[in-house]
Amino acid sequence: MADTFSMADDQGGASSAPAYEEYEQSLSQQSASSTLIIVPDLPRFDLEQYVGNYSGRMKVTRLLFIGNHCPPLAVEALKAAISIVKADRDVRLYRQAVQSLQVFAPSDPDARLDEEWIEKTTREVKQKTDRLEAELKSYKNNMIKESIRIGHKDLGDHFYTTGDLASAYRAFSRMRDYCTSNKQMLDMTLSCILICIDQAQYTSVQTNVAKIRTHMRSDEDLKIHQPKVNIAAGIASLAAGNYLEAARYFITTSPAIGNDYNNVATMNDVAIYGGLTALASMDRNMLKLEVLESATFRTFLELEPHIRRALTAFHSSRYGECLSILEAYRNDYLLDPFLQKHIDKIYEAVRTKSIVQYFIPFSCVTLDAMSTAFGVPSEQMEKELVRLIEGGKLHARIDTQNRLVTSKETQLRVEVHRGTLAMAEEYERAARLRMLQINVVRSGLEIKPPKGQLSGPGPMGGGVLGGRELRSMMFGNGA
Repeated sequence: MADTFSMADDQGGASSAPAYEEYEQSLSQQSASSTLIIVPDLPRFDLEQYVGNYSGRMKVTRLLFIGNHCPPLAVEALKAAISIVKADRDVRLYRQAVQSLQVFAPSDPDARLDEEWIEKTTREVKQKTDRLEAELKSYKNNMIKESIRIGHKDLGDHFYTTGDLASAYRAFSRMRDYCTSNKQMLDMTLSCILICIDQAQYTSVQTNVAKIRTHMRSDEDLKIHQPKVNIAAGIASLAAGNYLEAARYFITTSPAIGNDYNNVATMNDVAIYGGLTALASMDRNMLKLEVLESATFRTFLELEPHIRRALTAFHSSRYGECLSILEAYRNDYLLDPFLQKHIDKIYEAVRTKSIVQYFIPFSCVTLDAMSTAFGVPSEQMEKELVRLIEGGKLHARIDTQNRLVTSKETQLRVEVHRGTLAMAEEYERAARLRMLQINVVRSGLEIKPPKGQLSGPGPMGGGVLGGRELRSMMFGNGA
C-alpha cells in the first residue's frame, strides 16, 4: 500500500494532500469521551420500517446507535446490524456489534465472535486490496489518466465498504488530479462528504461543501446535487449548533431528491431536522413566511405531520400544545445520531421562546395561568421564570405574595414613543424639503447647470438654492 500511495504523491497527488491532512487533523481532534444517553422506553417508530428507509453504512450506523442507546430494542437492532456487516465484510463493525450484543444477550448465538469468518474475511479483503493496488500501480506506469482515476475510485469504494474510512477518504481525495470533467469532480467531492459525515468530521464536511459549490455550474448540476449539498451542509450546521443556518439549508432543500440520498438522510429526516431547528431559531413571523408557507418544504412536512402540527401550534400561540407534541417524540429524536446531542438544547430554546412569546401580550398574568398553559406545576413554572428573568431573556417581575408576573414595560413604552416621534419628525422634514423643491421648479427659480454637472438644488447642483438657503427658507436663520 505504501508504494502505491507514494507514487500518487510523485505523480501529481500533491493537491489532495492538504485535504487529507485536514481530515486527519479533524479526526484526531474528535472527542473520544461522551456521556452515554440511555432511552429506557420504546420509541414510537417500528424498527424494521425505520431502518428500511436507509441504505449503505447509514443503515448500520443507525442500528448500532439504537442498539447502544435503547435497551428494549438493543437485541433486535444489534442482530440486524451483525447480519449486514457480515455481508459487507466489515470486520471492525462486526466486532463492535458483537461486543455490544454480549452486554444485552450474552447467551445469544450471535453474541459469540465467528473467528473463522473473521480470519477468512480479513484474508479476502487483503487479497482484494493487493489486487486493486497492483492494478492502480499498472495504470500509473502506463500514464493512463482515466484509468488512474477509476483505480483510485475502486480502491476508495473497497475501503469504504469494508470499513477503512481513512484509507477511503485518501483514495477519493487522490482522484482530484485525474478528474477530467465537472461531473467527475462533483462525484468525487460527494464521496468525500459522505465519508466525513460517517466519521462525524463536520468541519471537513463544510470544507468539501464549499468546494463542490464551485463545480455546480449548470442547471442540471444544481437540480441533481444542490439538495444533497443542502442536506450535508444542514447536518454540519446542526452539529455546530447553528440552528438558524441549519434550518434554512433544510427548508430550502428540493423534494425532488426523493430517496437519492438515503445513505445520509431520508426525506422524513429533512422534515424533522428542518422543523426542529426552525422552531429553535425562528420567531413566529419567520416560521410563517419561511416554513409554513414554503411550497418547497410543505412536501417534507406532509411526511411528518406532527412536526407541522407543532409549527402551526407555535405560530398560533398554542405553546403548550407545541411543547407537548415535541415531548411525545423525544425518545425518537434521542435515538437519532445527528439529533441526540442537540435535543435538550433545541427543546430548551423552544420552551424559552414559548414562555417569552406567551408573556408579550400581558402586562400582568398569574402564575397559575402560566402553569396551566404550559402544563407544569406552579413551583416549576416559577423556577423557570426566575431563570429567564435572571438570564435577561424575560423582562418581568414576580410578585410571590400575590403570585403574579408583571411586565417591566415602562421603559419599553418610553423607547417606543421616542422612536415614533423621531420618525414622525423625519417624515415631516423630508416632506417640507420635497414640497419646497417642487415650488422652486414651478416658480421657474431653478437654474439649469452647465453640461456635465449634477442638476438640482444644493452645493453639488446647479440650482439657485443650496442646502443652506433651503434650511433658511424653511426654518429661519436659527436653523
